[in-house]
Amino acid sequence: MADEPKPLTTAGLATFLDVGNPSLNLLRVQPGIPIDVAYEQVSVLLGYIKHLVREGDMDDDHKLLGAADYLSVLAKALMDDIELAKNRLH
Repeated sequence: MADEPKPLTTAGLATFLDVGNPSLNLLRVQPGIPIDVAYEQVSVLLGYIKHLVREGDMDDDHKLLGAADYLSVLAKALMDDIELAKNRLH
């Protein structure tokens, strides 16, 4: 009987929130998260980002826009890490 293929998971290589001087990566995507779960979280994050940007723009609220910026960095790191995991297959 052939082994089932191992589910694709995050690589755990993408970092985000560079801080300090010299710049240091504060956070990293955790390895081993199933890709479908990571995609779901990116979708949720993008919904929150859209809401925060809309509300922040209407209210001229820079704290909401700043929160949207932080979440967008997190969403990008998740997508980057998913791509890194996919590229490891090739």
